[in-house]
Amino acid sequence: MTSDLCSLNLTAITRELSPSINNCELSFHARQPIDVAEAIAQHKTYQDCLAQLGVRIVSLSAQPELPDAVFVEDAAVVVDEVAIITNMGAPSRRPEARSLADTLLRYRPIKFLAEPATLDGGDVLRIGRRIFVGLSQRTNCEGFLKLRDILGAYGYEVEPVEVRGCLHLKSACSQVGDDNILVNRSWIDVEPLRGFELIHVPEEEPAGANALLINDVVIIPESFPKTRTLLEQRGFRVHTIDLSELQKAEAGVTCTSLVFSDSIPCASEERS
Repeated sequence: MTSDLCSLNLTAITRELSPSINNCELSFHARQPIDVAEAIAQHKTYQDCLAQLGVRIVSLSAQPELPDAVFVEDAAVVVDEVAIITNMGAPSRRPEARSLADTLLRYRPIKFLAEPATLDGGDVLRIGRRIFVGLSQRTNCEGFLKLRDILGAYGYEVEPVEVRGCLHLKSACSQVGDDNILVNRSWIDVEPLRGFELIHVPEEEPAGANALLINDVVIIPESFPKTRTLLEQRGFRVHTIDLSELQKAEAGVTCTSLVFSDSIPCASEERS
């Protein structure tokens, strides 16, 4: 496979749920009460699912004063050569990054994005040596250009994708196989994805395009049964989990973990 998540030697950084998650940032969902105890249980099941698929879990402590801190994907972009600590589009979330940077320093050299660049990790889709960056409410053009400068130095091809009607690029598309992308074409410009086989989610499940590919298993929320059937009919191995409480916080299956190959340890830091 071309995905960076195809090795058996994977680590996932996760963070325990904040008891203040009901104060989370929301952009496209109406606020609904989140059952904190149930959300914690669902997050535990999610971590167990990753562990059962052979992923080593590194769980960080909850940050009670930071409601969105469980969504660790947004705070960093990790490739084989480097980790980039993002400057998230919601200013309230930026304090989440420090402890994550300290953890990532065990695995990669680190660079930092800074103003005027804003970028959320949920807007970054890596497929092999190609990086797609969503231009969204959270990621601006400066963020895209800065990430392109950093990753271009390592030989990555970095391309922008217009996002509309959803929070992040990976709300609307994700890799599910060698050259297969699950997509909601009404939420993004699919032209940059030409050359890949696009699998369009059912209209009744517009949020079904967020999936997590781990060792040939596609993880999706159980609330998207038609998307599951679509993938299974195409021969994909699918595992579903209940994320109903976390979905009230605009969560998907990618945003509560930062998954990467852990075969390149290092301990140096670079500021950019």
